[in-house]
Amino acid sequence: MTPEALKHLTKSDAALGRLIRRVGECKIDLDPRRTPFQSLVSAVAHQQLNGTAAGTILRRFRALFPGKRFPAAGDLAKVTDEALRAAGFSRGKIASIRDIAAKTESGVVPTSRKIIRLTNEEIIERLIAIRGVGQWTVEMLLIFKLGRPDVLPATDFGIRSGFALTYGHDELPPPKKILEHGERWRPYRTTASWYLWRAVDLAKQDGGGK
Repeated sequence: MTPEALKHLTKSDAALGRLIRRVGECKIDLDPRRTPFQSLVSAVAHQQLNGTAAGTILRRFRALFPGKRFPAAGDLAKVTDEALRAAGFSRGKIASIRDIAAKTESGVVPTSRKIIRLTNEEIIERLIAIRGVGQWTVEMLLIFKLGRPDVLPATDFGIRSGFALTYGHDELPPPKKILEHGERWRPYRTTASWYLWRAVDLAKQDGGGK
């Protein structure tokens, strides 16, 4: 992220500025090689799971398609629901990734070349029509595939936890409160979000991993 982002966030929000100074440089792990199909399937795998569990499921999923870094949408028809269940996907998530595949092939899910020309709002509007894909899932795509600089996934548990830690709340704040507070972070809300995730990591370290 740019020095301008850190300067703006530090100047506009003292508590966030202290967190930024403690954490250091922002290092968002972008993967532009991911297709929108891959990004959505990966995000669905992470729904309501921690990163380790989701990573295990995705490794098992990729193993169903030998010789490929990640399957294409059309490849999904080659595997059974039973195989996907064995990889760790719930029945609801299987229905979701099959709909992602179908809508990728029909063009509802844009190609990598086309999606970069769409606004955040256009992308969200198109993709939330897919079964099991809500705004959070699309926001993960906006951040980690497209690198959009002004995304604030306020419903994310980690964001809500990091906000509570940073601003001294005893309970998780509602998404509306985070969005209202986050207006001061524009146009760098993605960077602010990354630091709120790191606040949770710091708390785990301070607590000895508990």
